[in-house]
Amino acid sequence: MSEIHDDDNDIPVLSGSALEALKEFYADRDAKEKELENLKAKKNTGDILSMDTFAENWNDSQFWYSQETADIFARELLAKCDNKSRIAVISAPSAFVQLKNIIASTSMSADKIPEIFLLEFDERFSIFPEFVFYDYKFPLKLPPSIKGTIHHIICDPPFLSEDCQTKAALTARWLSKPSGASQSQPTSDPASRVIVCTGERMKSLVNKLYGPLGIHTTTFEPVHAKGLSNEFYCYANFECDNWKWKD
Repeated sequence: MSEIHDDDNDIPVLSGSALEALKEFYADRDAKEKELENLKAKKNTGDILSMDTFAENWNDSQFWYSQETADIFARELLAKCDNKSRIAVISAPSAFVQLKNIIASTSMSADKIPEIFLLEFDERFSIFPEFVFYDYKFPLKLPPSIKGTIHHIICDPPFLSEDCQTKAALTARWLSKPSGASQSQPTSDPASRVIVCTGERMKSLVNKLYGPLGIHTTTFEPVHAKGLSNEFYCYANFECDNWKWKD
């Protein structure tokens, strides 16, 4: 007769459905890792990219835009650009991926393709040559050569905290081209076009931090692919077909 130990009763046992869910999770994770490896091996082949390859990490406050929102942001970033223009994408990788997709799918001529910088903390995106490691805690720890040279900027600070918002704004202002007095009237052609996407409750802080760049709340409402409980606003220092200033 085998001896029965009390400790045996303490071993957790997963149900069949829980085991299947766990298997599915690991299979999905492994598939995404394989996709990343394949993408890294291909380098810049011009293939159409999908954000599905990059799983959101909620601990890092990663929430990708819907396809429509990413497309609108990307097209506004590309507007009026040529090969002498520079675009900076700060903590908004889904907008960056759509930028690359538009360039690849429309067969843009070389004289129309701008130089793009993806300022991003998530090193999965280092597979792209445009990647520049960025930690908002060190807002100016960036290549000196890009200071004051960026024509179009989008910034989506990862956290809805005053510290994060302030440091991200410092980065955007450091990157933007010098201009005269701050804008109080709507325009479509500021020295640097700046888009900020963040929570509605950060409105007063955003308008204060980006005041020198002429930022205002716009009519455009960004949508995230998996939805968010927090209401998000689009702030910008220019008007366009996709939005007007609210105030």
